[in-house]
Amino acid sequence: MANSMGEMLRQDMQCEGLLECFHDLKEIDKDVFQLLNDRADPLTVDEIAEEIDRERSTAYRSVQRLLQAGFLQKEQVNYEQGGYYHVYRPRSADEIAQEMQRMLNDWYAKMGQLIGEFDQKYAESPPRSPPVEN
Repeated sequence: MANSMGEMLRQDMQCEGLLECFHDLKEIDKDVFQLLNDRADPLTVDEIAEEIDRERSTAYRSVQRLLQAGFLQKEQVNYEQGGYYHVYRPRSADEIAQEMQRMLNDWYAKMGQLIGEFDQKYAESPPRSPPVEN
């Protein structure tokens, strides 16, 4: 992991795609996202766990990471006799891409502001006078 922005910009991009580069998601998260994209209908965590052949808790953690990153949406399905369960589906690629573009623009604007503040603070300071010799 890079310690500074300079190191991060200088090092080769180690991530293969947006899922890793933007959100530091894991291999299993890509598998879950791909699975949900390949399906016409949303799936429960239990169905996801079965499809990717992993423990329910592992599938649940992956779904939570994808939800937090904004890649999935959660829907509540109500039982007729009362109670409910949740299913998950991917958000549209357009929505995700627009959100990531906004994040990138915000980051770029913030970095630009910080660079401007740095320049103002240090570039315009008065030159130091040489020490007076006796």
